[in-house]
Amino acid sequence: MSSLKEDALKYHSKGRPGKIAVVPTKPTNSQRDLSLAYSPGVAEPCLAIAENPDDIYKYTAKGNLVAVISNGTAVLGLGDIGADASKPVMEGKGVLFKIFADIDVFDIEIDTKDTDEFIRTVKNISGTFGGINLEDIKAPECFEIERRLKEELNIPIMHDDQHGTAIITGAALLNALEIVGKKIEDVQVVYNGAGAAAVSCARIMFALGVKQENLIMCDSKGVIRTDNPNLDDIKRPFATSRDLHKLEDAMKGADVFVGLSKADVVSQEMLRSMNKDCIVFAMANPNPEITYELAMASRPDIIMATGRSDYPNQVNNVLGFPYIFRGALDVRATKITEEMKLAAVYALAQLAKEPVPEIVNLAYNEGNVSFGRNYIIPKPIDPRLITTVSPAVAKAAMECGVAKEPILDWDKYHNQLLNRLGKESNFIRAITDKAKQNPKRVVFSEADNFKILRAAQIVKDEGIAIPILLGQREKIEKIIADNKMNLAGISIIDPMEDENKRNAFADVLFRKRQRNGLTLHEARKLMRDRHHYAPMMVELGEADAMISGLTKNYPSTIRPALQILGKEEGTDVVAGMYIMISKKGTLFFADCSVNQNPDEAQLVNITHLAYKAVKKFNRDPRIALLSYSNFGSAKGEDAVKMSNVRKQLKAAYPQMIVDGEVQANIAINQKLLKENFPFSELVGEPVNTFIFPSLSSGNIAYKMMQELGAAEAIGPVLLGLKKSAHILQLGSSVREIVNMVTIAVVDAQSKQ
Repeated sequence: MSSLKEDALKYHSKGRPGKIAVVPTKPTNSQRDLSLAYSPGVAEPCLAIAENPDDIYKYTAKGNLVAVISNGTAVLGLGDIGADASKPVMEGKGVLFKIFADIDVFDIEIDTKDTDEFIRTVKNISGTFGGINLEDIKAPECFEIERRLKEELNIPIMHDDQHGTAIITGAALLNALEIVGKKIEDVQVVYNGAGAAAVSCARIMFALGVKQENLIMCDSKGVIRTDNPNLDDIKRPFATSRDLHKLEDAMKGADVFVGLSKADVVSQEMLRSMNKDCIVFAMANPNPEITYELAMASRPDIIMATGRSDYPNQVNNVLGFPYIFRGALDVRATKITEEMKLAAVYALAQLAKEPVPEIVNLAYNEGNVSFGRNYIIPKPIDPRLITTVSPAVAKAAMECGVAKEPILDWDKYHNQLLNRLGKESNFIRAITDKAKQNPKRVVFSEADNFKILRAAQIVKDEGIAIPILLGQREKIEKIIADNKMNLAGISIIDPMEDENKRNAFADVLFRKRQRNGLTLHEARKLMRDRHHYAPMMVELGEADAMISGLTKNYPSTIRPALQILGKEEGTDVVAGMYIMISKKGTLFFADCSVNQNPDEAQLVNITHLAYKAVKKFNRDPRIALLSYSNFGSAKGEDAVKMSNVRKQLKAAYPQMIVDGEVQANIAINQKLLKENFPFSELVGEPVNTFIFPSLSSGNIAYKMMQELGAAEAIGPVLLGLKKSAHILQLGSSVREIVNMVTIAVVDAQSKQ
């Protein structure tokens, strides 16, 4: 079994099977809560709805509930696999709705290929939902199903396979044409593929201004022509009478190619036959009609887009459907109109022209992602999508008269959209994307461990890092073979195999530590230990970062790294910082793992290290110095210490936003902070960085948050070392190891 297959099956089966669950949104802890949630209290909203049917939106979840419905007849990349087999995909679509737009989803798989029966089933259950997303239904049935449901129901309905791709492609086309200076009414467009997505893309291009006579569409038999007596109603509008028969004929002199077909049907010669500054959207998945590399090598003036995330200009439906439904639901639209889809097109096109947030630059490892040939559509990670596309769709719904609850206060709506996802960010996705831009060599000092090898497999496969496995070769190879892992090409280094290398490392260690009581004999003995060998590899440039600590206690793994790599310039301490991914946003906790009871000078250094680290992750640090006291409200050693630390920090770093001493709940709760301590410079924006007075307080805080399910912890991230070295928590999971490797790579990038 391949590692991807094994991981995917484990991901879906581990713990509670599947990817989604129903979670109560009201208190259910007391008997009174239950009597309100169900009998007898539930009778009241029932009676209210019976009297006024529109109250269903007031008293139930209908207004934020979308059905993802399929019969599994056209699952992307898998074909007609049936209703049951399509369920994991539909659950996945539900996850995307939730994480990108806070829309709740029930996935519904209908086991029929009969169009009338499918439509009847959807109509009979439609009262449950505020909107319906049709998914993975084969053509031509999908056209009829969507048309009739839109006519017969009064809620937003969209077949995303058609319109999602069309909307993103339309935005990309507008921007690509602007870059090359061509008018949309003049361009010659060629399609390869005549399925649901292709037909919808062509229709939206007509709406944007492409002339019908300037568009040629090909299916599996060649150019769709008017002299074909077997044309159906779907293909007939795209038929041409021109003397063109094959794809290669159609592409001569074309300005735009749109591929929604299969891999490797376009050659470099075909691209060279196109007009100057040609635009190529090769969107077959997972492999495009021509590879990105071949296309870019064919001519220097090409603008290229694909459906893949590892190349520029990804046409990804997640840029559209979550935000289109969000806008439609928020005004209680009775349908999704052509005007609403075009509004999404223009909103996406405009967003790509605006300066991107720092999180996008961080993710793509660029100083300034900007509008141009390699950036014609926004990145899926862009947090502004929800506040750009959804309002545009909502306004269009209002303008074309399908909005039953128009929005009156757009500023308020903007803030509601921001708050819909809590304060969670795309932090992990951003740093993962950043690591992939420039993967570094990471040595794993405990490679004779299954979890380490699984993590190494993942970071290798995903392009996050270049693993180096350190340990007993025979044991490592046996674990790989026994578990059928694919780690071909990964370096395995057994320190015991190369005595000369080991002794050379020992000589370096001896020179570093000879005035600290270390003898050459002891240095050579230490170099037999992988926890000393790994940091020496980093020190001497044979690796860029190291990961250790899975099976050994923290002090015995951090000590060698500190002794060999040393502290960075300008600091006297090394500290540990945890990154907490929580509903309050991405929070940074320091020091939680190194300094037991730091004094004032050490806390000043720790705070400065945390400040620089948070800046490195493209966040603006807002730092709270924590204690049991609020700005002098109580006396005691820790309270006085943290107050003095604040004074020293402001004297040394006046630009730093830092305040304290302050209690944790006050620092986190902006309302409490403003009401009680309006003078604090932490008022106004959420605090994201927390400095603890002692190791015990920080360690307790992060572990409680982690275990109570309030946050996912990444760390400890070591601060203050000259080079990238990070120590795992004892017994870390594979996911936690992968996260730490990602941090280590980003750290190594910055240190180099």
